[in-house]
Amino acid sequence: MPRPCYSPRLDNAVAFALDQFRFKVRKGTSIPYVTHLLAVMTLVGEYGGDEDQMMGAVLHDYLEDIYGASSDLLRLRFGDQVARYVVALSDSTTLPKPPWRERKEVYLEHLAGEPPDLKLISCADKLHNCMCIRRDYQTVGDSIWARFSGGKEGTLWYYRAVCMALGQGWQHPILNRLRAEVFQLEQETA
Repeated sequence: MPRPCYSPRLDNAVAFALDQFRFKVRKGTSIPYVTHLLAVMTLVGEYGGDEDQMMGAVLHDYLEDIYGASSDLLRLRFGDQVARYVVALSDSTTLPKPPWRERKEVYLEHLAGEPPDLKLISCADKLHNCMCIRRDYQTVGDSIWARFSGGKEGTLWYYRAVCMALGQGWQHPILNRLRAEVFQLEQETA
């Protein structure tokens, strides 16, 4: 009999994400937000992530985007490692959130020193976001930048800076893919 590739813990994390994000959509679209969470989880799994990393991926925006979210609840339901991932992947867990640039600079500073297991999840998240920005740019053009607090210049700066932070002490095929995607975004939106 074959060994399972994952346990019911992953089932529970996916079900939790589906429930928590049921009413959320992607910025400026009618696309269910959970599509992003599932895409990031898939990328993490396809690039070698384990079950805890896949769970962290599907829950990575929980603390940032769900009112009343709790890292203690994540720890209780999914374990210390998954909760650690979600906390580390959040650029803010306070309301109101600090100013955009300040949040991003603090996140980048921490990201540079994070271990490879966490960098994989962050990279998958940023890769999927960048792919979606490129796709939507091809449809709506420059109006896309109104969706983002950093506007065009800030958003492009952030993705370049993410590539640099991730590259501090870490190399991986998914990082090469993110770098190529960021380059394409810059070329197409120049």
